[in-house]
Amino acid sequence: MSGMFITLEGPDGCGKSTQINPLADYLRSKGRMVFTTREPGGTEISDQVRQIIMAMKNTSMHPRTELLLFLSARAQLVEEVIRPRLAAGEVIISDRYADSTLAYQGYGHGVDLDVIRRLLDFATGGLKPDLTLLLDVNADEGLRRRQSCGGEWNRLDAYQLEFHRRVQVGYHKLAALEPERWVTIDASQPSEMVQLLIRQVVDDRVV
Repeated sequence: MSGMFITLEGPDGCGKSTQINPLADYLRSKGRMVFTTREPGGTEISDQVRQIIMAMKNTSMHPRTELLLFLSARAQLVEEVIRPRLAAGEVIISDRYADSTLAYQGYGHGVDLDVIRRLLDFATGGLKPDLTLLLDVNADEGLRRRQSCGGEWNRLDAYQLEFHRRVQVGYHKLAALEPERWVTIDASQPSEMVQLLIRQVVDDRVV
């Protein structure tokens, strides 16, 4: 069986981390070899970069610096993990990928989208997901979830609400540009319903 690359995207608090492992287990029950990862991170080098990006003490980080750090972590993940596993026929499910950079650094910070796309192409060697699931939730609700869950609260979470609203709008625009790759799921529903909808989409795409 050929490999397949699935990404989960969405605003902070949309539930990606909640949904990724049940989806992986579901695909394993169907006989597929599945590997999950997250961004930034996924390799020893990428995890070190993640610590710099997310640290609350780095609030003075410029958006261009942030962009380049995300790209460096991604380049290592693609070459060390994603490409080899896809070549071996595995299904890769990633909690965020290149579209996060367009949404956050592009639409959120206002960095030129054409510049970002060129840099993404270089960092990933042109590797794009086969399927991207947008778990859509209002930015306000997403941040409330993040604050109430007791998990990691990082430097990006702490950006102002207007930033997160721009990110959500950006995701909608990205999904509209590539409807053959993106599927939008209402993530304001109970997590069990969201997982059911994800599985219905994946059943139509993964063989």
